Amino acid sequence: MIDLSTGPLGTELEALASTLRQSVVEVRTRGTGAGSGIIWSADGLIVTNAHVARTDHATVVLWDGHELDGVVTAHDPRRDLATIAIDPGSVTLAAATIGHPTDLRTGDVVVALGHPWGITGSIALGIVHAVETRRGAPRWIRADIRLAPGNSGGPLADARGRVVGVNTLIAGGLGVAVPATTVSR
Repeated sequence: MIDLSTGPLGTELEALASTLRQSVVEVRTRGTGAGSGIIWSADGLIVTNAHVARTDHATVVLWDGHELDGVVTAHDPRRDLATIAIDPGSVTLAAATIGHPTDLRTGDVVVALGHPWGITGSIALGIVHAVETRRGAPRWIRADIRLAPGNSGGPLADARGRVVGVNTLIAGGLGVAVPATTVSR
């Protein structure tokens, strides 16, 4: 048996997770439970799923435990995206590095971070199954990766730690993410 936890792969995954965790937040809303979100910009823009941010207000919990009040500023149920604005005050936010999903190929390694079942900063490893396109633009990213309740709204990142999508659902046993290019538009 190969022990990946102490070899180069284990060390690289630990470093990748440590960096990504700083830009992943927990999103709590009254009556809808909790999910994950991504610090999209250091001025306080959080991206999550519309099904996570169903109310006008949310509590955003940073990786270090800081809790900040947020206001839902955009809600797109068709793409299952929402944005939340927070005022970081004196807290320094670590914005995610955004990648381009067209760089992904079938078989590429990806990771998902989030807070499934309340487990803070959980990481899952998988591979890209397909990047579905429509008129040449990425429409969905499908990955053979284990997502669970609480991963919704969290990042799907490539092996370099660049966020290439926002995890949204499980379909046919595969994790499905909205491409980062769709979020940026």
